[in-house]
Amino acid sequence: MTTPTATAATARRPGSGPLRRRLRRLRQASPLTYAGLLLTVLVSVFPLWWMFVIATRTTDAAARFPPVLTPGDRFDDNLERLFGETSANFGTGLMNSFIASGTVALSVVFFCSLAGFALAKLRFKGRTFFTVAVVLTMAVPVQVGIIPLLVLMEWLGWRGELQAVIVPFLVSGFGVFMMRQYVSQGVPDELLEAARIDGCSTFRTFWSVVLPALRPAMTVLGLLTFMTVWNEYVWAIAVLTPDNPTVQFSINQLQESAYARDFALMFTGATLATLPLLILFVLLGRQLVGRIMEGAIKA
Repeated sequence: MTTPTATAATARRPGSGPLRRRLRRLRQASPLTYAGLLLTVLVSVFPLWWMFVIATRTTDAAARFPPVLTPGDRFDDNLERLFGETSANFGTGLMNSFIASGTVALSVVFFCSLAGFALAKLRFKGRTFFTVAVVLTMAVPVQVGIIPLLVLMEWLGWRGELQAVIVPFLVSGFGVFMMRQYVSQGVPDELLEAARIDGCSTFRTFWSVVLPALRPAMTVLGLLTFMTVWNEYVWAIAVLTPDNPTVQFSINQLQESAYARDFALMFTGATLATLPLLILFVLLGRQLVGRIMEGAIKA
C-alpha cells in the first residue's frame, strides 16, 4: 500500500516536474505550426478549387492573371456540352470506370485476403518461395509488362473491351503482402486453433474468424485499389478505344477533340472524375489515416 510519504517522495523526484513541463510544451502547438499546416492545406486544396472554378466559367478564365478564384454560372452549360461531346463518350467512360474500379477493388480485397491468410498462417511446402515471389512482383515496373500484356490482350481478342482493364488487375502483389503482414500481426494463432477444435474447415475459419478481423485492412486496400484503377491512364489509352473508354480516356479525348483546347470542358470532366474519389476519401479516409498511424506506432 502506498503511503503519503512515498507519494510525496515520488512527486519530489528530481527531474519529474521539469519533464512534465517539457512534455506539456511539446503537446502545445506553436503559432508557427499552425501557419505551416494552414499553408500546406492551401497549397493542397488550391488546384482542386481552381479546377472547379474554371469548370464553372468559360475557357478564357483559365488564362487570366491573377487567377479567378470565385465560381461562375456556366457549370450547367459546361455539363451539357461535356455529355454532348460524342468524341469523348464521357457518360460511358464514367460508367466503365465505376464498373472496372469496383470489380477490381472487390476482387483484390477478397483474393489478397485469402492469399495473405494462407501465406501467414498455413504451413505448406513452398510458402517462403511464394512469399518472396510476391514481393519480387512489386519490384517490377508496371511499364515493363505493358507490351507483353498488350500482345496477350490482342491474342484473347479483348482489345477495346472493358475486361482488358479488369482481368489483369484482379490480384495485386502489394495487396497480398499487405494482408499477409496484417494477418501475421493481427490474428492470433490461438484463435485459429479454437476454430479448428470447433470443427471449422480452413475456408470456414477464414470466412468466419479471419475475415471479420481484417475489415480495417480490407477497407484501406479497397480504397487504394479503387483509386488506382480509377486513375489508370497509360494502360487504358493503350488497350481501349474511343468508343468504349474509361473516364481518364474520355478526358484525354476532350483535349484532342478540337484545334484549340477547351479548358472549361476539360476541367468540368476532371471535376466529375475527381468527385467520386473525394467522396470515398471523406467516407473512408479515417480508416486510411488510422491504419497509417497504427503502423507508425507499431514501428
